[in-house]
Amino acid sequence: MKKTLTFAALHFTIAFSVAYMLTGDLLIGSLIAMIEPSVNTVAFYFHEKAWASVPALKARQTQTQWKTASFATVHFTVAFSVVYLLTGDAFIGGVMAMLEPALNSVAYYFHEKVWLRHSNTEHTRTAEHTVHNTTPNFCLHQHA
Repeated sequence: MKKTLTFAALHFTIAFSVAYMLTGDLLIGSLIAMIEPSVNTVAFYFHEKAWASVPALKARQTQTQWKTASFATVHFTVAFSVVYLLTGDAFIGGVMAMLEPALNSVAYYFHEKVWLRHSNTEHTRTAEHTVHNTTPNFCLHQHA
């Protein structure tokens, strides 16, 4: 859940910035920034669940570029739909759907790399802790 929350915070920031720049309206920009990332956060959660449980996706878990591309497709669809529904303007919806997911896809790629590194570090720490706690002291000496 921490991973989803950190991505949500990143997403809200990017969505507000882009929406406000496109509309020039604080209220519409704020609504877009609240609704679009909220919907995408739910989509992100289910995207993560699918990548963790579907065997074909799970086998490609470390291929960050494929995972990023699949989420970018989901993100584009959500961004366009939300912005179009809030503004009634297909052009603004289209521009938002191109810019905001592109920026978030770059952010997602690096977010995924950080979390992958974090999970590997945690796994290594756990493994080292287990080795040190289960190996008798006489087995830890160095041989010449």
